[in-house]
Amino acid sequence: MDEAADLACITETWVVEQGGVSLSQLCPPGYLVQHHGRSEGRGGGVAVVYKSSISLTKHHVHAITGLECLHLVLGQRDRLGILLVYRPPCCPMASLTELTEVVSEVLLRSPRLLVLGDVNIYAKATLSGAAQDFMDAMTTMGLSQRVSGPTHTSGHTLDLVFTTGHGDSDLDVGSLTSLPLSWSDHCLLKFRLSVAFSLCKGGGPIKMVCPRRLMNPNGFQRALGDFPADRTGAPVEALANLWNAEMTRAVDTIAPVRPLLCRAHTAPWYTPELRAMKQDRRRLERSWRRTPDKCNYALVCASTKLYVGAVRAAKKQHFTATIKSSLSRPAELFRVVRGLLHPGPQDMADTLVARCNEFAEHFQHKILCIRRDLDSHFMTVSPNEVSGAQSSHVLLDEFQSVQFEDVDKVLGQVRATTSVLDPCPSWLIKTSKEGTAGWAKEVINASLQEGVVPGCLKEAAVRPLLKKPSLDPEDFNSYRPVANVPFLGKILERVVADQLQALLDETDYLDPFQLGFRPGFGTETALVALFDDLCQERDRGSVTLLILLDLSAAFDAIDHGILLERLAELGVGGTAWQWFHSYLAGCLQKIILGEHCSTPWVLQYGVPQGSVLSPMLFNIYMKPLGAVIRSFGVHCHQYADDTQLYFSFSSSSGEAVDVLNSCLDATMDWMRTNKLRLNPDKTEMLLVDGFSGQTVDTYPVLDGVTLPLKEQLPLLLLARLLEI
Repeated sequence: MDEAADLACITETWVVEQGGVSLSQLCPPGYLVQHHGRSEGRGGGVAVVYKSSISLTKHHVHAITGLECLHLVLGQRDRLGILLVYRPPCCPMASLTELTEVVSEVLLRSPRLLVLGDVNIYAKATLSGAAQDFMDAMTTMGLSQRVSGPTHTSGHTLDLVFTTGHGDSDLDVGSLTSLPLSWSDHCLLKFRLSVAFSLCKGGGPIKMVCPRRLMNPNGFQRALGDFPADRTGAPVEALANLWNAEMTRAVDTIAPVRPLLCRAHTAPWYTPELRAMKQDRRRLERSWRRTPDKCNYALVCASTKLYVGAVRAAKKQHFTATIKSSLSRPAELFRVVRGLLHPGPQDMADTLVARCNEFAEHFQHKILCIRRDLDSHFMTVSPNEVSGAQSSHVLLDEFQSVQFEDVDKVLGQVRATTSVLDPCPSWLIKTSKEGTAGWAKEVINASLQEGVVPGCLKEAAVRPLLKKPSLDPEDFNSYRPVANVPFLGKILERVVADQLQALLDETDYLDPFQLGFRPGFGTETALVALFDDLCQERDRGSVTLLILLDLSAAFDAIDHGILLERLAELGVGGTAWQWFHSYLAGCLQKIILGEHCSTPWVLQYGVPQGSVLSPMLFNIYMKPLGAVIRSFGVHCHQYADDTQLYFSFSSSSGEAVDVLNSCLDATMDWMRTNKLRLNPDKTEMLLVDGFSGQTVDTYPVLDGVTLPLKEQLPLLLLARLLEI
């Protein structure tokens, strides 16, 4: 107990059931005891000493002549059974058969079971007869024996520990050691029992966490120390592994992992007054159930009516105040209103925990179907067939190494979004950048110089995200895979993105109407440019057909070979091109739902949604499309994976539709050649006019599907929609 043990199981207490010293008098403060003594004679007896915070109840167990058994159940909702056994050396071997029956009986009541004690059989010797039958029966019932060394001064293994499940279950025995005692011929068995649920009073699941209050940036820097000079110049894979190991060690030094009881979060509008009213109502309900007369029933009804009214008023007051406080912040206001109108699934992690692999299979199957359909008609460009030296005008042969100040600046810019793959919280790395920037610099420079991205930085935790709150959460097609890469990987990508952006600016490579994820080319630019073009056409007396193309899984379907070819055309070569080749090759993803994950899979196509480089690489991939569309005299705007085509006309709508059909056919061919699939069923068409009220007689056709006219909007109404 001096080592603050949560639980101590004792055999041979030598305390009889009647008379003698009470073990409760010998317990240290904060501990309780459960004891079962020998009914006749001397010796024997078993006891469990436990912390008073642990919820523990004693259960009856079938008596076995000559044996003492104590059956306890720990926890309230998620329960753990303990069966403590003492079998004297003189007890007949037939008692093992009875013990097996008792274990099977207890196992039915406690699926999570810990069986331990002094069984007095030589577990590590060659067994036979009843002893061998007993060990075989325990294995058959799913109980694994955890003790491997001698537990007695004579060198025999007499004291055993059995648990249900194996190391991958929610009940595991770790750090089991056998310590000799000066006052006993048996050793002390000491181990850590890891459970994925709470055994304390109050119930609820537990998590092993590093307390944030102990994560002091100064203490973290002292624990981390400076980058070891003798590791400078080591391979990038070794440096990345060193980063993970040292960051883990430093955070464990200042904030060791400890269990945290996960309590249910109450609603923000649930006040102490409402809690007191609810308790009064429950009290009246209990009184009415004991004495079901009219008077008690009337009191329950009145209390319920009062409580329901108070809850309604509290909700109204809370949400009114929340909406008012968000009036000056449109994004926050939309989030609040959307949460009220479409609450969505409350506990997606709990309801989908068993569906991790199903999500993974769905996302992989979706892309494979797209590729199978496209590859049957068009040849694929293999990444190995593309060389970084293909371009005759290599402008970026190698990345520039970064200095401490560069990494410090990037750490100040990048968002502190922590991935489950990170060795420590990203906010701690940012706030400790005086110490961590030097470590990050060494890994980044090694990666840039070698043209290699470490494997641990190419792993991503993917969380399925509902595309819209109103969609069916049970339909896999309602989700998009959003990847969260390690924080060090984001820093590395940001460094590369800055140098790649400088090359794009220098060469003016991207299409001028390719907007999004570019400095000075945001959503406002796209809306203003589109509206200005429509106004000019209105002034000329023309009407405009606007087509909004829909791409299926655009980011996830990018062909790596074609993307590397685009980079070579841009002027990327040498180790810089090799770096992008390494960045795209061998990426691993796995679905994360709550505390569970799917089997990882290799990303054969696409770029991870949610990474720093993905939008920039997608823009480079889509660059040639604008020239294809404008070759037909059709205007276009591209914003990420959204492409808008619009063609204006003043007289013959039939001629305009013919032009759009030719343009759409060429666009479809370009998409197929570049391994992207247009979705005609979700492509929309709008007719925007001034005051003429002109309509079209025929509609454009995309891949055999006639595009229906979604809306006919006056220009002033479209302006209002764009403003919103």
